[in-house]
This record gives sequence, structure tokens and C-alpha cells, in this order.
Amino acid sequence: MRILCIDYGGKRTGLAVTDPLKIIATALATIESKELITYLKQYIAKEPVELILIGMPLNLDDTPTHGTPLVLAAIKQLEKNFPTIPIKTVDERYSSKLASRAMVEMGMKKKDRQVKGNIDQVAATMLLQEYLSNL
Repeated sequence: MRILCIDYGGKRTGLAVTDPLKIIATALATIESKELITYLKQYIAKEPVELILIGMPLNLDDTPTHGTPLVLAAIKQLEKNFPTIPIKTVDERYSSKLASRAMVEMGMKKKDRQVKGNIDQVAATMLLQEYLSNL
């Protein structure tokens, strides 16, 4: 079974998954946020998922950001559609900035780094890899 990580945004959502042994996090896709539940239903029908992680946007002082209500609404939809899969939130502060920096360090071309969907996938992958490292 896999762990799935979601970097949820108002327009786009980045997804990452582990391998079945839960050792390596890999980018899965960037999709339109309104398509999240449909996409996950298809994915989970093919690949068993034991846990869903979702990035929780908070300010440095732990107060909600403009994105927090969107993530909370997404969590409710996930709970409704996948009641048997536990959902955990993970701190996503700086995830997009760290993803951008990682993309530069990986040698990704500027043109590819400017594709916002790439940042969402890398951010989800980094959140998931950090979670795995802390297990």
C-alpha cells in the first residue's frame, strides 16, 4: 500500500506517492483542484492507498493563511469520499519556495521551472519525503 501526499491549491494540486515499500516519494501529477476527487477515485481503484497526507498552509505564528479554508474544505471532501483512508495534515510552510530552490539545484531549465504545475508536484514530493524521513 502507498502513502499519497497532496499539495492543494485554489487552482492546481500537486500529488506525490510512495513506492509500495514506502521508501521513496515520487511525483505523481499536477491536476486542476476541481478534478481532485475524480482523479483520486480512479487512482485509488488501481493503487491501494493506506494514508493521505495533505499540506496545511499556516503562517509563521500558526495562524491560518488565505489557503487554509480551501484545504479544510478539501479535507472534508476527502473524508466523505474516502472514509476508510486516514488523512493527516503536514506543515507546508515554505514548500513552494523549497521546491523552486530544489528545481534549480537539480539543474532544471528555467522554462521548466516556470511551469507552475512542476512546482506543485515537487512540493508534494518534498512534503512526502520529509514525512517518510521522520517515520
